Amino acid sequence: MVLQVNHISKAFGSHQVLHDTGFSLDPGQALALLGANGAGKTTLLRIVTGILQPDAGEVLFEGHPLQQADLAQIGYLPEERGLYRRMRAGEQVCYMARLKGLSRSAAEAAAREWFNRLGAADWYRLPVNRLSKGMQQKVQLIATLVHRPRLVILDEPFSGLDQANADLLRGEVLRLKASGTAFIISTHNLQAAADLCDKTLQL
Repeated sequence: MVLQVNHISKAFGSHQVLHDTGFSLDPGQALALLGANGAGKTTLLRIVTGILQPDAGEVLFEGHPLQQADLAQIGYLPEERGLYRRMRAGEQVCYMARLKGLSRSAAEAAAREWFNRLGAADWYRLPVNRLSKGMQQKVQLIATLVHRPRLVILDEPFSGLDQANADLLRGEVLRLKASGTAFIISTHNLQAAADLCDKTLQL
């Protein structure tokens, strides 16, 4: 089992956001995280990635309590996109990969492979501020996947993508699932959830 979330509760002041929430994921499985805005989806994702601590419950990664070292095996695409606008796209992806533990040469090789795979090779040396919103989203997706994480968390990944790039993303998720990568996908796109996910958690 890649991930087990047990009896998670979280409140902000008097507002109870999550109560006794749980799920599990095996290698190659994908969970669709569904719910209205404010239902607690992003809070749960931040707890799974260690950004927030729960008030109660636990997150187990590969059978043990989530630790700082485990974060190198997690890729997280947040809903609030954040790229260094003046940094070159390829340089930025390499920087993110090195933060996850790849050597300089391994980071560059993996980054170029992903840029080529997603039809973005021509953007590698362009600064982010010269890319469209959709192109920037693709660069951030590459940064999420470049270190070959065991668990990938995508928060509204289809937002801002045209149909061709949405289809490309679906294909990559299915390809990575087949190789054993587990996914949590928070989305309002019910068709994408049905196409990609093996189980659903409604908040």
